[in-house]
Order: sequence, then structure tokens, then C-alpha cells
Amino acid sequence: MSHPPHSGQRLCIHSHEAGWDNHDTGRNGHDGGLQMSFDFMRGYGPEVYAAKGTADRWTPLEQMWVAERAWRVRGFQPWPETARMCGLLR
Repeated sequence: MSHPPHSGQRLCIHSHEAGWDNHDTGRNGHDGGLQMSFDFMRGYGPEVYAAKGTADRWTPLEQMWVAERAWRVRGFQPWPETARMCGLLR
């Protein structure tokens, strides 16, 4: 699997988020290294979600490709705080 076009930006966002295998423990309702919500995972990565469950079970590349799908519609808005830290949002 090749790297998505915005992998450098995703790695910056990830550096301010959580571990790739981070599973929500009731803390914030988000999973994985890009802190994806349940609706985000099911909406942008339905086939990965169906095959593997929540994003903490996905590879980092799978997480980044699903985030790339979201970017095509929403840009970096799903990560407002960390995208600002990375200079991706004003």
C-alpha cells in the first residue's frame, strides 16, 4: 500500500494525538493515532471498520488513507486543534 498524498501532515497531526493502537477507554470517544470517532471510522472507512473493527486495530497506513478520504471532503477540519499546531489551519 502506497503512502497517501498528505502523509507528512498526518504524521504531524498524529504527533499531537495518540498512539496508533490507542483504544478509547471512555475518555474521549476516539480511537487510533488520528483519534477517529465511531462515526468517522464507519463513514470514511467502512470496509476497514467491517474487517478489523475500531481504528486502534488498523495499520497506521490504513488510518492515514481513511483520513485522506475525509480530507477530500472536509480538509483538516476533523483535527482543528492539532491541525493548527501543524500550521494546516488558521
